[in-house]
Amino acid sequence: MVTISAQDVKALRDRTAAGILDCRNALQEAGGDHEKAIDLLRTRGAAKIAKRAGRTTSEGIIGTYVHHNGKVAVLLELNSETDFVAKNPEFQQLARDLAMHIASAAPLAVSAEHVSADDVERERQVYMAQVAEEGKPENIRAKIVEGKLSKWFKETTLLDQPFVKDSELSIKEMIDSVSAKTGEKISVARFVRFQVGGA
Repeated sequence: MVTISAQDVKALRDRTAAGILDCRNALQEAGGDHEKAIDLLRTRGAAKIAKRAGRTTSEGIIGTYVHHNGKVAVLLELNSETDFVAKNPEFQQLARDLAMHIASAAPLAVSAEHVSADDVERERQVYMAQVAEEGKPENIRAKIVEGKLSKWFKETTLLDQPFVKDSELSIKEMIDSVSAKTGEKISVARFVRFQVGGA
């Protein structure tokens, strides 16, 4: 049995924002190894996030970002389950980071489910024409088009995009990380991106 000091628990808590007891248990289970304890907390956090999927997020804040040149601005509604979490500095930083990301990456929608059927059909038609032009065999064209659509969704929908400041991390993973730390479901309700001279 490894002895876990209060300093160890505090150090892990500072890095993960997990509860004191969760940190102590994770360190105990990991034999005092902080990196393994973090992995354990992340795994459990992901499981807790899945359980929270059905919860309602009716509190939150409006995140804003105006680019330094004054030509691009974003308003974003980021929701949480409680007002307590909405006031959390990490939640508020997430809203700012997401708004900044949207200004830079210009996603079409929050997720694939939010992309209009017309936009999806237009892309599908373009890809169908491309594979026909490339002379791909009839029997595999539909599969190639679906693959191209899947890639397009990853590039153009917020939750699937890699974060502009850290391409190793998707926007969904960023949100899930803060959700795991706060213990609440967090969701992006909507956003609008303004650009000078834009449509």
